[in-house]
Amino acid sequence: MRRLTTRDRLVITVLLGLPLLFTFVLVWATTLASIGLSFTNWDGIGSAKFIGIDNYKELFTNYPPFATAIWHNLLWLGFLALVATPLGLLFAVLLDRKVRFGRFYQSALYLPVVLSLAVIGFISQLIFARDDGILNTLLGATGQGQHPVDWIGDPHINIWVVLVMAGWRHAGYVMVLYLAGLKGVDPSLKEAAAIDGANARQTFFRVVFPVMRPVNIIVGVITVIEALRAFDIVYAINGGTNGLELLSVLITDNIIGEASRIGFGSAIAVVLLLISVGCIVAYCMTELREEKT
Repeated sequence: MRRLTTRDRLVITVLLGLPLLFTFVLVWATTLASIGLSFTNWDGIGSAKFIGIDNYKELFTNYPPFATAIWHNLLWLGFLALVATPLGLLFAVLLDRKVRFGRFYQSALYLPVVLSLAVIGFISQLIFARDDGILNTLLGATGQGQHPVDWIGDPHINIWVVLVMAGWRHAGYVMVLYLAGLKGVDPSLKEAAAIDGANARQTFFRVVFPVMRPVNIIVGVITVIEALRAFDIVYAINGGTNGLELLSVLITDNIIGEASRIGFGSAIAVVLLLISVGCIVAYCMTELREEKT
C-alpha cells in the first residue's frame, strides 16, 4: 500500500467500497432487519411491538399454507435437481460432440433463459389454458360436449405443469454452464482414457464429470437458489394460490398484502433464508469433502 499513490488508493477505495456498501445495505442490512422484525408485530405503521417467537409458533401450528408451501418448494428443488439439471447436462454433452446444426440447437435450448419467469408464466397460460389453450386444442378437448383438462386450475396437477415450464428454462441455463465446463476439459484426459480401453460412457463419468467439479458446485448452488426463490411464474398464473403456494408468495402476501403482517411475513422470510443457506452449505461441504478425498 505504501507504494501506491494517493490517486491509486482513492480508486481502490471507490472500487471496493461501493460494492461492499451496496452489498451491506441491500443484502446484509435487509437480512438483519428481517430477522429483527420476525420477532415483532408490526403493520408498517407506528412502532413495532416485540412479541418474541409468537410469529414462529403461529407459523408452525396455525398457518396451513406454510406446510403446503414448504412441500412445493422442496418438490421444486427435487424436480430441478433430478430432472432439469441432468437434462441440461445431456444437452451439453450432445452439443459438445459438434452435431450438425449445433449452433441452432444451442440457441433454441437457451432461448427460454433470456425470458423472465413471469413471461414463462404467461406462456404457460397460453399453452395450458382450459378453454382456449394450445394443448387442449391439439388434444381435441375444447369442442362442444368435451371435458377439457384444467391444467393450471386443477390443484392436483397444476404444480407439475409449472415445474415442467420452470424446468424447461432451467435446463437451458444448466446446458450453457456445462457446455462451458466441457470446453475446458483437457483433451489429453479423454485420449488417455481411450488408450486405457474406456468407452465413451466410462470416460465421461469417471474422467470428464469429476474434472468438472467446480462447475458442478456452481450448478448445484444455482439450482438451490432457483428452486427457493421461485415466485414470478406462479404469481403470473394465479397469484400463487390453489395448489401453487410457495414460500416467496406467502412472504409477499403477508408483507405487502392487505393484511400488512410485516412481522409474520419476515418470520417466513427467515425460515426461507435458513433453508436456502442450509441446503447450499450442506451441498458445498459435501462437494469439497469429496474433492479432498
